[in-house]
Amino acid sequence: MKALIFAAGLGTRLRPLTNDRPKALVEVAGTTMLERVIRRVAEAGFDDITVNIHHFGQQIIDFLETNNGFGLNIHISDERDLLLDTGGGILKARHFLEGEEPFLVHNADILTDLDLLDFYLSHKHSGALASLLVKQRVTQRYFLFDDENRLQGWVNKKTGELRPCGLDKDAMTLHERAFGGIHVISPDIFPILERYAAGNRVFSITPFYVDECKSHHINGYEPANDYLWLDVGKPETLAHANEIFSLTR
Repeated sequence: MKALIFAAGLGTRLRPLTNDRPKALVEVAGTTMLERVIRRVAEAGFDDITVNIHHFGQQIIDFLETNNGFGLNIHISDERDLLLDTGGGILKARHFLEGEEPFLVHNADILTDLDLLDFYLSHKHSGALASLLVKQRVTQRYFLFDDENRLQGWVNKKTGELRPCGLDKDAMTLHERAFGGIHVISPDIFPILERYAAGNRVFSITPFYVDECKSHHINGYEPANDYLWLDVGKPETLAHANEIFSLTR
């Protein structure tokens, strides 16, 4: 099974830690974020893993080589010439991810004990183009889902921005859910992404999902059981993660 780990971010929220290393190599209780995510993904059965790189990208290459790729088939999607954002990053890695089966996309700064295999299998059975991990938690930006967990739009609670254009939020029952930085995507997405990008190399996957949700089935995945989920891309959440993972050594 294939997976893409986003490790190209600049890590600006974690400065000065990221002044001399990529965010993905910042340690949580003595182990880098990247290693923690790779091991979690591998435990779920994903053995063909692509890692995208940009900020201090050579350090990630060296880290993976030093660890012999953790015994996995690991590819590098090199964005050192230009950081492509999430949508552009998926499209750049297309030649590693294409095939007959869906692939997992996982942010390097998300640490979770979510059952990734269950998520993957749920997507396969859903018939959706993409399934997004979502949760009820407080944030500023939410995906909007109908009663069948099908994506209908997006809202920024701070600015009032609502997408897609023309969405009547009050005309239907919609549920606000925060995105968890993990998705499972069917390879059918690539020609649709190509058309959406229209030659642009840099674009986010979030507006793509929102703009295309009326034409394609984008699913929200919200497991029945609660699970640990941490965004360790901020100093306060990194400190919290260090406390949690120090106890599990």
